[in-house]
Order: sequence, then C-alpha cells, then structure tokens
Amino acid sequence: MTATIHPRDVRAALLARAEVALIDTRDEAAFATGHPLFAAQVPLDRIEVEAAARWPRRDGTLILYGDGDEEAARKRFSALGYRDVRLMEDGLTGWRAAGHELFEDVNSYAKAFGELVEHRRATPSFSAEEVHGLIADRADIAILDARRFDEYATMSLPGGVSVPGAELVLRARAIAPDPATTIIVNCAGRTRSIIGTQSLINAGVPNPVRALRNGTIGWTLAGKPLAQGSKTRFPEVDDDLADEARRRARQVAYRAGVRQIDRHELSAIAADARRTLYRFDVRTPEEYAAAHPAGFRSAPGGQLVQETDHFAPVRGARIVLADDRGVRADMTASWLAQMGWEVLVLTDPIGASATGDADAVPPRGREGRYRRPYEGTDNPAVAMQAYLEWEYGLVDQLARDGTHGFYVI
Repeated sequence: MTATIHPRDVRAALLARAEVALIDTRDEAAFATGHPLFAAQVPLDRIEVEAAARWPRRDGTLILYGDGDEEAARKRFSALGYRDVRLMEDGLTGWRAAGHELFEDVNSYAKAFGELVEHRRATPSFSAEEVHGLIADRADIAILDARRFDEYATMSLPGGVSVPGAELVLRARAIAPDPATTIIVNCAGRTRSIIGTQSLINAGVPNPVRALRNGTIGWTLAGKPLAQGSKTRFPEVDDDLADEARRRARQVAYRAGVRQIDRHELSAIAADARRTLYRFDVRTPEEYAAAHPAGFRSAPGGQLVQETDHFAPVRGARIVLADDRGVRADMTASWLAQMGWEVLVLTDPIGASATGDADAVPPRGREGRYRRPYEGTDNPAVAMQAYLEWEYGLVDQLARDGTHGFYVI
C-alpha cells in the first residue's frame, strides 16, 4: 500500500522546521493557480531530469500531490532510488478542507517575503511618475536594474544599468560614487526592487536609495516608454571599494545570524547524511563558467533569493554559498537566513573544478509554463494590475497561513 500523510501532519512538519519536500507534480500553469506556500513544482516528465539536483538526498521525505498523476510520480521517484515517498491525503482538496492557505503564482514565498520586508521596514520607493520626472529633469540619479541581464535587455528603464540583485552592494558605489546621487532600484514587479533597495540600506550605503514602486509593470501602467535592447552592465570595482563592500556585507550577514565556514568544516557538514545540503556559487554565470568550487551549482544570488523554491525545494535543508568577493554570498545569505534557512558562507577562495555544472538541470521548454505578467513587452494591462493586487495581499495571507517562520532584521 502506498504511504500517505495527512495535510495536518505536513503543516506540523513545516512548523517544526523538519526536513520535508512538498512536491506539486502538475504543470507550472496549474501550479500557479494555487498551492501550499512551500510547495515546489516539477512536472511528471521532468522528474528524471531535475531530481538529482533539486532533491539530492535519496532517503529524505518527499510528499507528492498533483492532478491525478501522483502515483505515477511516486513510481518515478522510487525508481530513481528515493526511499520515503508519500502522497498527501486528498491532495489540494484535503489541504483546503483542513483550512490551510493556497498561494497563487510562482516563487510565491519569496514574493511574500519581499512584501513582508517592505511592510516591516517601510522600504522607501518612488512612483513611476516621480522617476520619470527625475529622468526628464536630468536629476542626479542612478537607475540600477536588479533582474537577470536577459530580462533587462528585453525591456528596461531609460538610462538603467544592469546590476543583478546580489551585485548591488558590491557595485553600487562604483556606479554612484557621489553620496548625493540618488540610487533607484527597479525590477519587473516588486520583489527584487524591494530586496535590492533594502540590501543597500541594510549595508549602510551612504546614498539615498529608493525602489521603483511596482517596477516595469508600474512604469508601463503609467504609460511611460521602456527601452529595449539595452546592454549597459555594471562596472568592475577596485580593491578599496570591494573591501568596503565586504565589510558592510559581513555586518549585515552577522546581524542575520549567518555563520562562516572553511573547506575543512564544509567537508564535515557534507558528511552528515541525515541532512540535505545545497551548495551554490552565487557569482555571475560567467564567473562560474570560468572557475568554481567542485560540487557547487550556479545560482546568482539575486535569483537564488527570488527562486529559492526552484533551487532548494527541500524546506529545512542546509545551504552553503561560495563567492570569491564575499559580498554577494554574505548579502544573499542574510536574506536566506531571514527566510528561515540554515545558511553558511564558505570563506575559502574559489578554486577551479571540472567543466560544467554540478548536477546541472537542461532547461525546461515552454510547455505548460505559466505566463508571467511581468515578463516580455506585450502583457495585458488587466493581468499586470491583477498581479500587483495579488502581491499587495501577500502579507495578510502569510499571517493567515502561519507556517513561514520569516523574520526581518
């Protein structure tokens, strides 16, 4: 008989910070219509491709639910050597009947966390109209785009510079050396601009810092034009600025309770077969490709915070981050710690490894993919506005759910 688990016991495991992987086997588009906060999504035909990287411990507890294909998914995981695979009783119907919350969209808990950060810290922001006016007046501003470079190249604010999230504290002073220059951080919606702005504030950057409220969605809804095909990337930093950024980032990580370890201590942690361990190199993909520590996967820090459910779907696992500058790992770790993760930063220098990712995942196609209202240039205004309204309600939904364990320094 297939092992099952009641939704109340799944919730109890999440509250106890036990290691647990709650897996939704539907397509991403169906997943985005509603799921438990800490569920991670993998479609049936991607299990063999993604399992080793996303669920590396074969004796960890996997809890599956789906749309009638849970038993087929269980067999696939079992065939790969997973020994504790259970089905959630009555799936989402049982979860809902038990009175538990369902969250829409993708990367929902990172987005909910971002809203909580803004709520708790009153992260300052400018409206699209205010930023447009500053650009028109040639004000002393620097616009830093915290998204992936490909997103920035597709559409960006006029004059914006690509500075993916984890690079902000390291690069901001090189872009805006005058403390009087106002730094404006934007993303496509809200989360990465909130986290990026608050990163610079937490690190004590002397410049005034503001988020672009509602990102490029807000900009578009306000009728303002976006640039396309921009290619301006962040500059390199000299040793003095890098050292200053390292000191600032370490203080933030210390406040968040992040520990540092060396390679010898990592070996001891990795030998603990009772815990899932994720190892991520949070530098740029180009730096990772040139040289990276053996066993570490590429996960640029800003995206790791935004897409934690994809990179590290086992809630309660350990995470170790590597970065030769220290800044990106410390800032990324500070956010993951506030999201309830046990996260450590490797202090040893980056070393070369064999070519290729550790347990790489080949990318998904577009079949069954959820159409994000903040990507691309042709999204209906009603979809963009609905997305913003959904984000505004996430803090209240977190309170009703009660499983998150987030805190904000």
